[in-house]
Amino acid sequence: MSGLARRQQQFLAALLDEEAPLPAGWQVRHARGLAIYRNNYRGGLIDTLRDTYPRTEVLAGEAAFARAAAHHCITHPPSSWTLDQVGAGFSATCAELFRDDPDVAELAALEWAMQEAFVARDAVPLDASAFAAATAHWDEDGWDGLKLVFVASMHLLRTSRDLPRMWHKLGNGESDCEADRLTEPHSVIVWRESERPVFVLRPPWEGEALAAFRDGAGFGRVCGALAAKFGEERAVTEAGAMLARWIGDGLVERVDQ
Repeated sequence: MSGLARRQQQFLAALLDEEAPLPAGWQVRHARGLAIYRNNYRGGLIDTLRDTYPRTEVLAGEAAFARAAAHHCITHPPSSWTLDQVGAGFSATCAELFRDDPDVAELAALEWAMQEAFVARDAVPLDASAFAAATAHWDEDGWDGLKLVFVASMHLLRTSRDLPRMWHKLGNGESDCEADRLTEPHSVIVWRESERPVFVLRPPWEGEALAAFRDGAGFGRVCGALAAKFGEERAVTEAGAMLARWIGDGLVERVDQ
């Protein structure tokens, strides 16, 4: 390692960690200047996290969020050229720091998924007429092998909270969300409509079906799992409605076999 590279590494370490030794040869005046620079640098990163996680900040509280954000910036220094990625992994930081309040991490995961959906690759989703045309000549074997390719902005999460209700309350500055716990975990589907990230709450079995499709399962396999859960008659109804809903929501980019 060259002398310049070593000095740059020492500077970055001191910038991120107040306990790290200063670069060799630095005096008190250098340390004071670094402290000012460190505060400005860290403050900018924390402000970026506030912009990415506004509702998480309301839920956690301003002071607790600031401590969590500072901890995240120290333990996960940015490595990307864009500030868009400063918030990567913050939900895991929240899970570590707010162990008694798991809803903080769940909400942070949702806000990050919406951020990722916002910057995802553009796609033209398959509409109902295009889907009908693509599958018009399929036989039973063709339908059994039906595979779905989802738009790049689609993300799937699990939650123990009524996130749509929480989202509305937190957007109005309300932080008391204790009454919003669900009786069982649900699935959350996130995607982008035009330029706007959106999400919906779905029953857990729908999330399992979507995850199976995303992992390459065919329609026959997904229907088999639904039949084991609901029986064949209801499985057919639920599978058809689910597929129509995903296409109507613009989640499917193309079909395959």
